[in-house]
Amino acid sequence: MNKPVVVHAETLTEPVVVSDVAPAKAAGPAYAVLAGISFSHFLNDTMQSLIASVYPILKDTYALDFAQIGMITLAFQFTASLLQPVVGHYTDKKAQPYSLSIGMASTFFGLLLLSVAQRYLVILVAAALVGLGSAVFHPESARIARLASGGRYGFAQSVFQLGGSFGTSMGPVLAALIVVPFGQGSIAWFSSIAFLAILILWRIGRWYAPQITARKAAPAHAQPGGPSRRRVAVALLVLVALLFSKQLYVSSLSSYYIFYLIDRFGVSTQAAQIYLFVFLAANAVGAFFGGPLGDRFGRKIVIWISILGALPFTLALPHAGLYASAVLSVIIGLIISSTTSSIIVFAQELVPHRFGMISGVFFGVAFGIGGLGAAVLGKLADHTSIAFVYQVCAYLPAIGLLAVFLPRLPQHRR
Repeated sequence: MNKPVVVHAETLTEPVVVSDVAPAKAAGPAYAVLAGISFSHFLNDTMQSLIASVYPILKDTYALDFAQIGMITLAFQFTASLLQPVVGHYTDKKAQPYSLSIGMASTFFGLLLLSVAQRYLVILVAAALVGLGSAVFHPESARIARLASGGRYGFAQSVFQLGGSFGTSMGPVLAALIVVPFGQGSIAWFSSIAFLAILILWRIGRWYAPQITARKAAPAHAQPGGPSRRRVAVALLVLVALLFSKQLYVSSLSSYYIFYLIDRFGVSTQAAQIYLFVFLAANAVGAFFGGPLGDRFGRKIVIWISILGALPFTLALPHAGLYASAVLSVIIGLIISSTTSSIIVFAQELVPHRFGMISGVFFGVAFGIGGLGAAVLGKLADHTSIAFVYQVCAYLPAIGLLAVFLPRLPQHRR
C-alpha cells in the first residue's frame, strides 16, 4: 500500500498530505464536485443579485433617498468584495473545508433578516450578512474547483464561472416574478435557496477535507524558470487592469443597455429586457468556453484575443442600428467574457502559494472596482447622455494592449 507523501500543494502556503495525487490527476476532473460547486455558485450569485433587485421596494416602503440606497450597496459591497482577499489569505494559511457551508449560513440569516427588516439599520446589517456569505464563498470555492480540475484548470474555472453568470442573470427575473408581486416578506422564500446551498456545500466539504491536511507553514520558493517577483507584481497589476476594463464594459451594458436602447431606438422596456437577456446569455456562453481554450492554446493568447478582439465591435456599437446592435452585443459578449477564466487562472499560477488571497482579490476587489466604475458612468450619463457613455466605453478594450507586459509562464505551470 502506498504511503501518503508530503508535497507542497499549489493552493497552500504549507506542506500538505495528499494521497494518490497522480492517480487522481490521471482520472481527470471530478465532475460531480465541479457540478456541485458551479450550481452553488449559481445559487449564491442569484441571492446576491436580489439585493439590488429589491431596491425599488425598499425605497418606496421606507421612503429612502438615493444616498441611503447607496449605503446599502456599500454595506453589501464592503463585505462581499473587500473581505474576499482577507478570507482568502486566512484560508491559505489554514484550510477550512466546511467554511463554505458556514458562510452560506450567513447569507441564509441575512435573507431572513432582510425579509422582516423594519428599520434602516437592520436593512444594512442584512445586506452585510449576505455579502459576508459571498466573501467566504468565492475564494475557497475557487480552490475546490481547481482541486477537482484533474489538471484542466481553465475548464474547471469556466464551469465554476458559468454558474455565477447564470445566477447573476436569474436574480432580477426571480425578483420580478416573486418579490415585486408579493412584497418584502417574500424575500424569506429565497432563504430556501441558501439552505439548499448549505447542504450541497457541506457535502462538498466532506469531499474536500481528506484532500488537504494542513501542516506547519513553510516558506514559498520560486519555481525554476518562473518570472521574478518584480515581473509577477507587474503582471498582477496588468491582470487587475485587464479584468477591470472587461468588467466595467460588461457592467456598462448590464446596467445601462436597457436605457440606451429605449433612449436611442424608442423600444419598449420589455423589448429592451429581451435584448439585455440575449447579451447576458452570450456573456455566460463566452465565459464557459474561455477556460478550455486557455488550457489548449495558452492563457496569454486567449487574453490577447478576448479583450483586443472585442475592440472593433465595441467601437461599432454606438453607431449601429437596433438589430445590428443586438448582433454586436452577442459578439461582444462571446468574445470579451471568454477572458475571465484565463485571467483568474493566470493570476493563480503566478502566485500559487497565495491561491486563496489571489482568488479573493480578483473575485472581490476587481469586480467591486468594476461596480464603482459603473456608478461613475451613471454620473457621467446624468451630465451628458447615455449615448456618450457608450462612445467612451467603446475604447475600454484597448486596455488589452497592456497584455504585452504579461510574462510567459513555464510549460509545467500550464
